[in-house]
Amino acid sequence: MLMDFAVTEPRSDIHNSAIPIVCRAFEARHKGVCGALNPQQLSELARHTTKHKFDASAGLIADGAKVERYANIMSGVIKLAKLTADGRQQIVGLQFAPDFLGRPFSEKSDFDVEAATDVRVCSFPRDVLNKLTQESPELEHRLHAQTLKELDEARDWMLALGRKSAGERVAGFLCFIAEHINPEIELKKGPVTFEIPLTRSDMADFLGLTIETVSRQLTKLRQARVIEIENNRTVIVPDLEKLQAAAGT
Repeated sequence: MLMDFAVTEPRSDIHNSAIPIVCRAFEARHKGVCGALNPQQLSELARHTTKHKFDASAGLIADGAKVERYANIMSGVIKLAKLTADGRQQIVGLQFAPDFLGRPFSEKSDFDVEAATDVRVCSFPRDVLNKLTQESPELEHRLHAQTLKELDEARDWMLALGRKSAGERVAGFLCFIAEHINPEIELKKGPVTFEIPLTRSDMADFLGLTIETVSRQLTKLRQARVIEIENNRTVIVPDLEKLQAAAGT
């Protein structure tokens, strides 16, 4: 579904009329791949940009589907998943604003891409971004940096799935969400409040656990006063160092 976005409180470059209004309104662009583009390149990209809103659980891209467009995540959380031959799901990654959605120079999706929460994205044709990448070494660098970040996160989860206890996995997941939803905070300090973007079922799929185990470990963390939980999805962390210790980090 297409949607027009209202302009939010702008950054200091709001008076730069060369930058498209939707880009000026998107604060996270400075940390995303679009932050590597100059005003003229942003204007060129904006001419081909389409804004979308997806409700939670909506499918965005199917595994193996041909990719015609890439996207920037403006808000919300997106999950990447693979299915086994018998239909079991494994969530292999999560993406947050201002992450780039898609694999540069790849013509097919390697995952099922689904909205974990309500999300907003701006999408643009693959060939337009490929052209801009050739013109902007900094853009290519940022795309490469995100790929390396995702690789590092995947290796961290390989360690968690292979060696860490159920309690450490759940605590590590909460640290991961806190860091990505609150990118400005120092994880050594607290308190921190955030919404868990996944259902208990999806958490289990992401962590390689059962739903019952996830719920049991959350209860243990709450009883140990490492976390507080409100309305089943809101987590309050009084002391992030305690949560990190529970995660084995």
